[in-house]
Amino acid sequence: MGKLKGFVEYDRTDEKYLSVTERLKNYKEFTITPDQSEMVEQGGRCMDCGVPFCHSGCPLGNLIPDFNDAVYRKEWKLALDILHSTNNFPEFTGRLCPAPCESACVLGLINPPVSIEMIEKYIVERGFEEGWIKAKAPIKRTNKKIAVVGSGPAGLAAAQQLNSVGHTVEVFERDEKIGGLLRYGIPDFKLEKSIIDRRLKILEEEGIIFHTCKEVGTDIPVSELEKEFDIILLTGGATIRRKLPIKGHDLKGVVQAMDFLKHQNEVVDLKIDQQKNYSASSKNVIVIGGGDTGSDCIGTSNRHKAKSVTNFEILDKPSSERTEENPWPYWPFTLKTSSSHEEGIDRKWSIMTKEFIGDENKNLTGIKTVAVDWKKDGDSRKLIEIEGSEKVWPCELALLALGFTGPEQDLFSSLNIDLDQTLKPVTENYKTTNPKVYAAGDLRRGQSLIVWAISEGREAAYHIDKQLMGNTILPSKIDGDLPSVK
Repeated sequence: MGKLKGFVEYDRTDEKYLSVTERLKNYKEFTITPDQSEMVEQGGRCMDCGVPFCHSGCPLGNLIPDFNDAVYRKEWKLALDILHSTNNFPEFTGRLCPAPCESACVLGLINPPVSIEMIEKYIVERGFEEGWIKAKAPIKRTNKKIAVVGSGPAGLAAAQQLNSVGHTVEVFERDEKIGGLLRYGIPDFKLEKSIIDRRLKILEEEGIIFHTCKEVGTDIPVSELEKEFDIILLTGGATIRRKLPIKGHDLKGVVQAMDFLKHQNEVVDLKIDQQKNYSASSKNVIVIGGGDTGSDCIGTSNRHKAKSVTNFEILDKPSSERTEENPWPYWPFTLKTSSSHEEGIDRKWSIMTKEFIGDENKNLTGIKTVAVDWKKDGDSRKLIEIEGSEKVWPCELALLALGFTGPEQDLFSSLNIDLDQTLKPVTENYKTTNPKVYAAGDLRRGQSLIVWAISEGREAAYHIDKQLMGNTILPSKIDGDLPSVK
């Protein structure tokens, strides 16, 4: 695939960014579109490797060598068709995916891997620019109705798949706008919301019906959905925030990261004014948690013009390279430096928060920490606090980016759904113990990646259509890494 010796002739290139000074002036995306010739070269780096492990690395089973080759040959429309055959929303994954496909790239054994994510993004952007991406409404409708509860990437992917085979699909979202985590959890500097809106316009033109400000179980009785729809698909995500139950956790200034990010997204959308308790301006900000959500909080705090931004991570500082315990093609647990980190951050590893300190008015003024060490204890590791390492950090805004513990529970009892030990629905082929109810996305598998959510939605759609119609033309990865049609 690509050019025979392209991986030898061409070096890897990545997207270029506007300067830190420029991009901190607003909340817009700050990537610089590469020249077409540069993209062609990058497509040409894809090796004819025989066994393309990138397929296994990608949760969607994207046909990566195929669209890379099409880009190299300047057949952009073909590349788009190949990409859309496995991925409903490459404009999301091309911006937000951590690219496990690149970690599994065979070229990555000897050289920097193919820049797959960048190629994916500009294939779909070329598609929108050229007007190739248009609504494809089904030729005829079945008499089946499906309710999708939740409008994140899993719900939207399932809705499009099920609508494409003629079912009537209605999506119920409790927030004011469609998009779920994409809309309210991802900052605009990573995903401008116009990117969501242009795709939603297509989905609406295809015939999908969207209901906003409609919380199932509150605004709409569960019994009404059970009566009106043949199938209910739950895609509400894993939204229960992990807490930090230590002294001072209820002080003003201790804020959940997702509340902070949602507020900022609504401010940028001009829906609300900036509230003081969600503002990082002129404050010492400490972000607790070293994942993607923490990184988003860092980027947002820097745009607020925080006095200082510090990041706490309880785990050790990762290695800059793979270790023997973390071989190719598995996901590399190595040090990641995001664009937000590059904008300004003091990163601290092996540090544990012990107490939030406040004043007489219950305003956060500082955080007490202790350094920790991780010692091997059989097959696991044991955390040990280092005596005499206590420290108090000035802090007026602490953002808890600690992940999520699982899905909200209200609907499960109403729908008579059995749960496993982690309080997620028990499923078989995405069907819950209620034969009329399916589950997909983070609600089913736990907190995960956007690319996994899309995959979950597509797979759930396959099984739903098969149950309703007896057979299906929708693709599925049921037999391996690559989607196929039975």
